Amino acid sequence: MKTAFIGLGVMGYPMAGHLAKAGHEVAVYNRTAAKAQRWADEHRCRAASSIADAVAGAELVALCVGADDDVRQVMQAALPALAAGAIVVDHTTASAKVAREMAEAAAARGCAFLDAPVSGGQAGAENGQLAIMIGGEAAAVEKARPVIGVYAKAIQHMGGPGTGQLTKMVNQICIAGVVQGLAEAQHFAKRAGLDTALVYEAISKGAAQSWQMDNRWKTMAEGKFDFGFAVDWMRKDLGLVLEAARANGARVEVTALVDQFYAEVQSLGGRRWDTSSLAARLERP
Repeated sequence: MKTAFIGLGVMGYPMAGHLAKAGHEVAVYNRTAAKAQRWADEHRCRAASSIADAVAGAELVALCVGADDDVRQVMQAALPALAAGAIVVDHTTASAKVAREMAEAAAARGCAFLDAPVSGGQAGAENGQLAIMIGGEAAAVEKARPVIGVYAKAIQHMGGPGTGQLTKMVNQICIAGVVQGLAEAQHFAKRAGLDTALVYEAISKGAAQSWQMDNRWKTMAEGKFDFGFAVDWMRKDLGLVLEAARANGARVEVTALVDQFYAEVQSLGGRRWDTSSLAARLERP
């Protein structure tokens, strides 16, 4: 399929790479042109000079950018150049509101817009093992599924526009609580004089087991936070959760508290630390 990929960050760069390796014709665009050219040279595809140039004639356009305003800016540039019937798959974690706005704007152009945030982090993107939750028209989802499936281990259609983003918010609520629990557990274990490696061996095969425990327990214990999903991005995501919760009346007290703990981590200089850096605020003098 003729495709375009907009946004070559730590997630988008390998995701676009999987499309090229699967044999799709891919044009890429990135605000930093040198990065787009490097990707194009690596995968023997085309670096476009503009968003409009990238999406012209594409049957599927994927984007993975920063936040709501970035999605709006990309779509403003892309919509006039989109071919009728094109599908836009937005992998950005953004608001349900912007997803609904863009779906309506795309429909007016005879195109489809799918909000399709991902979970699995940089490692999931690099290994083609992302979980994708999608909101939008069922027919467009089924057409996109075999294409985006090259970098996914699971794709779930959640319903109409915005439901993919709302599901990603549920995902972030879960992660916030689990990571805070791990941080407190390690802090307690250290204060109790326990060997954290032995603690992991003792509890990681039981009810306390989680992906976060298996992938972050050791590095948290060692105070290593220079990888993975950054605190700044997690606070952006939790801000979306809190805004949506105010609108729908959901009580997310623990999530709101953990958001403030992440604010403390930012004040410690941890804006780009991994989300597991909640442990750092407990271990400070």
